[in-house]
Amino acid sequence: MPAKTAKRSYNSSRRTLQAAQTREEVLRAGTKLFSESGWAGTTLVAIAEEAGVSVETIYKGFGSKKALLREAMDVAIAGDTEPIPYVERPEFAALGEGTLEQRIAQGMANVAAAHERSAGLWQAIVEAASSDEEVDRWRLELEAGRRVDVGKSVEVVLGRPVDDGVATLLWALYSPETYQKLVVDSGFSRADYEGLLAEASRRLTGI
Repeated sequence: MPAKTAKRSYNSSRRTLQAAQTREEVLRAGTKLFSESGWAGTTLVAIAEEAGVSVETIYKGFGSKKALLREAMDVAIAGDTEPIPYVERPEFAALGEGTLEQRIAQGMANVAAAHERSAGLWQAIVEAASSDEEVDRWRLELEAGRRVDVGKSVEVVLGRPVDDGVATLLWALYSPETYQKLVVDSGFSRADYEGLLAEASRRLTGI
């Protein structure tokens, strides 16, 4: 009996690991295809083929194409599948370390990294939101959360409260739309993009 129990435990652990790996493969495939082909141009059949799974597996794991897009966006912004809020992550803590210039540089690197991972997915969300009220609510929720994170991040970098009007301007400056215009449309390198954000941030905050 003990041997059988151990075997069941092993098999259960293996199945759990396999399910997690499958989920990550679907998320990677969804991220790739939504970013390349947009919302309308991406089908669950294509995602399933890219991930090497069945469409039924995607439905079982995510429920719908919309839910897959939302989770892919959450993962892309965070950089992993761990359910850890931004303000509890090492990259947020790093905003309060080092000299002011080092903290500013860290902040701009955080912004750039998040947009590098999620810019294509954001475009797919905007596309879907134009005809789907639920996705549009998600879009607004994501932006509201980003607004809060920007305010907290800037205050950590500067070591003082920030005027709400300035925080709002920085929220717009650090937006995925600005990233799209500068990096994707205008061909800015990541270094140039971060440098421009840093200079604009200094001017807006008076440092």
